[in-house]
Amino acid sequence: LPLLLEVTLPRLGSSSHPFYNGFYYNNIMNDKGNGQEKDYFNGAKLVVETPRDPIYSSSGANVTLPCHYRYEPDLEAKRKIRIKWSKLRDDYTKEQDVLVAIGKTSVAFGDFRGRAQLLQAGTRQASLVVSDVRLQDDGKYRCEVIDGLEDESGVVELQLQGIVFPYQPPHGQYRLNFHEAERVCQDQGAILATFHQLFQAWSEGLDWCNAGWLADGTVQYPIRLPRKPCGGLHLAPGIRSYGPRHRHLHRFDAFCFSSALRGEVFYLERPEGMTLEEAKQSCQDAGAEIARVGHLYSAWKFLGLDRCDAGWLADGSVRYPIIKPRANCGPEEPGVRSFGFPSKGRFGVFCYKER
Repeated sequence: LPLLLEVTLPRLGSSSHPFYNGFYYNNIMNDKGNGQEKDYFNGAKLVVETPRDPIYSSSGANVTLPCHYRYEPDLEAKRKIRIKWSKLRDDYTKEQDVLVAIGKTSVAFGDFRGRAQLLQAGTRQASLVVSDVRLQDDGKYRCEVIDGLEDESGVVELQLQGIVFPYQPPHGQYRLNFHEAERVCQDQGAILATFHQLFQAWSEGLDWCNAGWLADGTVQYPIRLPRKPCGGLHLAPGIRSYGPRHRHLHRFDAFCFSSALRGEVFYLERPEGMTLEEAKQSCQDAGAEIARVGHLYSAWKFLGLDRCDAGWLADGSVRYPIIKPRANCGPEEPGVRSFGFPSKGRFGVFCYKER
């Protein structure tokens, strides 16, 4: 091995930094004292440990992604360890850089600037602390520890507690290309759902026969009760998939994902009802904003909102949430009921106010 290092290292770039993999490796003089450098092996195996089970959190919270390292046999590190965190993408394209740290110096990148830092507690600690968790933070993260030529990593999965809901715009079914689907979910206080999130929703009872975009550019839909219009009676329950579709040309609905709220949803009414514009103004007068569809679904699931009165939402739809089904409040199953997008009519309104 020493002979191999002597032969190969001088051929690899500059003499001061022979390798670059997001970090520069330290070098020491070789044992012949001839001025040439070689990378240093400490003779111990580097081990990185991350939890097997997902870490659960919700929008707006702070979360710690555990990661620790050690040596076999045990020894004290003789130099500063490099730590790199990155987020794995669902479509297996290039990883997203989150944070790089050398010693006590660290740099966070992109949307993680000001929100990501290493946990400053204990030795051999590489855990990542993310504050003000956002919907798009859901996913898998790689914790990479580098000590010279030793480079080991582990993966931590962050799952946001949330809800998936299907969405059609006011102009009807199958009108959204992928980019429009992304925008309408964002407009409703949500993001496009991942396959994992849709699968979780299916396992909790979601059954929807209209195909919708997911975050990876595929089009799928969840079926609990097989039936002829939804893939046929011969297919088992599950997630039906159209596979990847053209993101500009093909048009479907959207499956959106929203997490727990940082505020509350409440209902306002008038005896004579309100138009959409009057509803928006009523929420503003109450120090709030008219609720979005994602707000209503989240309040229904996480706050137990149950109201058998139809109310305006920000997209011009009229809906109401039912926890305990009862007479004159729609079907026998819990859910968010929809009256569509009425061009006329007077209703109450659901408002949203952050804490």
